[in-house]
Amino acid sequence: MKALQYRTVGSRPELVEIETPEPGPGQVRLRVTAAGACHSDEFIMAAPEGAFTLPLTLGHEGAGVVDKLGAGTTGVEVGESVLVYGPWGCGRCYQCSLGNENNCERGIDAPGINHDGAMAEYMIIDDVRHLVPLGDLDPVQSASLTDAALTPYHAIKASVAKLVPGTTAVVIGAGGLGHVAIQILRAMTSARVIVLDVNDEKLALAKKVGAHEAFHSNQEGADSIRELTGGRGADAIFDFVGIQPTLDLAKSMVRIDGEIVIVGVAGGALGVGYLTLPLDVKVRVVNWGSRSEMIEVVELARSGAIAIEVEQFSFDSAGEAYDKLHNGKLAGRAVIVP
Repeated sequence: MKALQYRTVGSRPELVEIETPEPGPGQVRLRVTAAGACHSDEFIMAAPEGAFTLPLTLGHEGAGVVDKLGAGTTGVEVGESVLVYGPWGCGRCYQCSLGNENNCERGIDAPGINHDGAMAEYMIIDDVRHLVPLGDLDPVQSASLTDAALTPYHAIKASVAKLVPGTTAVVIGAGGLGHVAIQILRAMTSARVIVLDVNDEKLALAKKVGAHEAFHSNQEGADSIRELTGGRGADAIFDFVGIQPTLDLAKSMVRIDGEIVIVGVAGGALGVGYLTLPLDVKVRVVNWGSRSEMIEVVELARSGAIAIEVEQFSFDSAGEAYDKLHNGKLAGRAVIVP
């Protein structure tokens, strides 16, 4: 079968032929219908030697049709259209028992990160609990719900009680995750939603999908937010970039008793202590989302409350998709279709 793999440290993804996998006991084989490309893939390809096991079939955002069941597998039918829940936990620890496999106490084992993922004609799912029914939703439009929507949903859900009428939520970065975060904030809160980005096209996308205001991501933009809030600052800031300059901006515009939620994995950090942040400010670092939240995200999509901007690529043009991702030229999410 064809697969898009990261094979050598420092290289770009390669389209290769590998053996079609067979499902073992309790496992499921999917015929992949769509797989999303993510900045986390760029993080993997920038990591030092030994950080990840190579060769690695990329793709932690996957949709597919159940193709074959391993011995003893029950709970899903051949031909069923499904999404793949990505952060596979051990299934036995306390966090996993709550469905919070993204916070598995033994560490997650994610397809496309820790082992072969969805950018192939077929992939193996370890357990039916990691499949979410897709129904009649379009797999190409829906594959990236598994991260590009699940991660911002997880980040925002914990802040919903704070974002009452009269409050302000700021989204830094209106890319693959950020443009979905805007829609989730509009669907689930009464907050005024303001977006910061360095790219004019992404600022336009932010307004298109529901942002009340959009500014360039610099100190002038942060000052504008201070001005719009009467000098108080933002109640919740969701940073989908995570570099030091964006976190410094968040620090400069968060209000007393506000929240800063770090989603981007670009290596920035915030010091927390007296006189470093306004009083009672909370800082959270989030990772993906729970299994129950994945089901909730699918229902949001089914209701029409959220939709992911998708640019579709074939296997043969997958290299172009990653080049555009690397260079910040994507408006939304790149989806590879086998």
